[in-house]
Amino acid sequence: MTLNKFIFFLIAATTLFSGCKKSNEFTVSGKITHAEGEKISLERLYVSTIKPVGEATIDKNGEFEFKGETSIPVYYLLKLNNKIITLLVDSTEHVVVEADAANFSREYAIKGSGGSLLVKELVLKLNKTEHKLDSLEALNKLYIGNPNYDKLKEKWNKEYTDIIQKQTDFSTNFVMKHPFSMASIYALYQKFRKDGSYVIKDLQTMRTAASALHTIYPQSDHVKALYENTVQLLKNKKSAEMKKFIQEKGANSPDIVLPDQNGKEIALSSLSGKFVLVQFWAAQDRGSRILNPVLVEAYKKYKNKGFEIYQVSVDTNRIEWVDAIDKDKLTWINVGDMEGSVHAVNVYNIKQIPYNYLLNKEGVIVAKNLQGPALNTVLAKFLK
Repeated sequence: MTLNKFIFFLIAATTLFSGCKKSNEFTVSGKITHAEGEKISLERLYVSTIKPVGEATIDKNGEFEFKGETSIPVYYLLKLNNKIITLLVDSTEHVVVEADAANFSREYAIKGSGGSLLVKELVLKLNKTEHKLDSLEALNKLYIGNPNYDKLKEKWNKEYTDIIQKQTDFSTNFVMKHPFSMASIYALYQKFRKDGSYVIKDLQTMRTAASALHTIYPQSDHVKALYENTVQLLKNKKSAEMKKFIQEKGANSPDIVLPDQNGKEIALSSLSGKFVLVQFWAAQDRGSRILNPVLVEAYKKYKNKGFEIYQVSVDTNRIEWVDAIDKDKLTWINVGDMEGSVHAVNVYNIKQIPYNYLLNKEGVIVAKNLQGPALNTVLAKFLK
């Protein structure tokens, strides 16, 4: 069964199953020892705020109960004396929590909620990791001044790094193992206590979970936030890489190797030693065609001064591409694979057409998106 068919089947089954139920009511109940008469509260965790659901008094048997409704998995915080147990509750679940007041958030049992058990696994694993890190830091402080301190410190630093890496690997594998579980959101936003850095730093892992969860729970505020955050991070990453690429002196432009209209492959790098305008366009794009006469004039004026145009087509129709080259009298290098030239578009972070980059003789980008008079102004500056 393909992934798409599996997702369709899962959604259909879930919808059918939900339609048979009279209510989306869930319960959170339990037994807390050594807590008779104390107040326990349940709060719903939203993306940017927390709202109270209810408060109960633990009876003489240590028992309590809350009721609520939800149609999708939702995060709740069970609080006792500023100690918190994070729950991931789905519709119609009957969640049972058992703990002792003294170790409420550190040692507890959960029944009836698969999502809450996964969150517990994440919480306890990170707690153990933090305990190991704290122990190493304590040893480090204790042995300062010891004759063997430098040697021991080197050993502990390696252990420290290994512990952090193991936690990162665990959390990353957790998300890849449970991409359709809302518990993955918890894993993605876990942080190390000492420096506040995220446990998972891999954007691809985040992308996998965001895509999977957005398919199953598009109405969830947490999933929406994760999805939007992931999209923005991906955009920022590409933008930052290109910005750095443009600003760094001496950094060569990515090479492009594509066939021209005669089928001959031409590499951008083969034009080294010339000022090259890498122009992205399409035969059917009106803006591209309007700019072509400007390029024709610039080419006539500067081609004998070491100027070349390497025009990359994002077309998919060869006939239209070649016809546009002839009609617009484009006599410079024109290349394209008639499949959108996707690789070239990606490496140059092209979001719109027409768009261009001007490379100097060393292949360094010195200007971008030159339109109209701006092109002639910049060329006049470099090609006197």
